[in-house]
Amino acid sequence: MTSLDGRELAAIFAGGVLGALARAGLAEALPHSAGAWPWPTFIVNIAGAALLGYFTTRLQERLPLSAYRRPFLGTGLCGALTTFSTMQVEILRMIDGDRWGLAAGYTLASVAAGFAAVFVTTGVTRRTRVAA
Repeated sequence: MTSLDGRELAAIFAGGVLGALARAGLAEALPHSAGAWPWPTFIVNIAGAALLGYFTTRLQERLPLSAYRRPFLGTGLCGALTTFSTMQVEILRMIDGDRWGLAAGYTLASVAAGFAAVFVTTGVTRRTRVAA
């Protein structure tokens, strides 16, 4: 059995609070109707994918190992910022409203933009020189 690391849990919690607050703030700032493109969810998911690409590359390839950076940034911040469960509910609502084209476009755009965001941020991070 693995023992729990309270500091690691605190890092996840702190990152999660920041990510959830950012997502909620954007949802409040950009309300949308059920039949429209869900910009808040799309933006946070793509931003989260970009941040995850950056953080993963930076933490794995550029910075010394840390027990708390990855839980804070990846699991906490990006995990709470992104909301793929909300994306799924929105897609189901589009389908229920016979908005099949919107549902398909939203699904494809979300997956493609998420992969593109990771690809671009990983490439940029690897090409950026780090001051010693």
